[in-house]
Amino acid sequence: MLLACMKSEQIKLRRSFIWIAFVLIPLIPALMGTQNYLNNIELLKSEWLSLWTQETLFYSNFFFAPLIAIYCSYLWRMENQNKNRYMLLTQPVPVRNVFLGKFITILKITFFTQFWVFLLFLISGKLVDLPGLPPAQTFAYTIRGLLGGAAIAALQLLISMIVRSFAAPIAIAVVGSISGLIAANSKYGLYYPYSLMMLGMNANKSDDMLSGNNLSFFLFCFFYLVLFCCIAIFLLKHQDVKG
Repeated sequence: MLLACMKSEQIKLRRSFIWIAFVLIPLIPALMGTQNYLNNIELLKSEWLSLWTQETLFYSNFFFAPLIAIYCSYLWRMENQNKNRYMLLTQPVPVRNVFLGKFITILKITFFTQFWVFLLFLISGKLVDLPGLPPAQTFAYTIRGLLGGAAIAALQLLISMIVRSFAAPIAIAVVGSISGLIAANSKYGLYYPYSLMMLGMNANKSDDMLSGNNLSFFLFCFFYLVLFCCIAIFLLKHQDVKG
């Protein structure tokens, strides 16, 4: 049943406009970060790491959560129209599989988004004549960002399920990004889901923002992921099936 739900979600993505967002939106922080690096190249002496700080400054802080929100709003768009969700939930499919099918699909897109962002980082580094390859820690930051992004994906999928609008969850993600930036630069960053991706990506920092706190980071990512998925499944079971 879960595989069938996942296949259903994947069918929605064929020839979908979100692939335009997938390709173009990460280009914006890559271009902005590269230009910022070139404008301050006399001050930024760490080469690949300096470029990383500039690109992740824009991507993690301002573009990631809204991009994930676009993905999530799109996957709920059809069900949020008319009586489509009620019709779906009266089918002989476990409610948890309906949500988890969407969530796993979002995770897959998030994985490819992170891969695309890292590829853009490599390309931009070569375009500005940085030597060799980036240090391995930047790839590790990308993986950590994926974990933090999974928590945001679960939250945004929950929001898109509750708020039956395409644009409103995206606006919420923008506000979450701004507040997450503030929280990430305080001692409370690990406790706020919108900060986890920024911390994982080590956005705009040369030193590791999670130094000594990696375990706590992983635990909070897992906690929020499970929490938001459980809340969503509970709400689907006890509210929407009643029409």
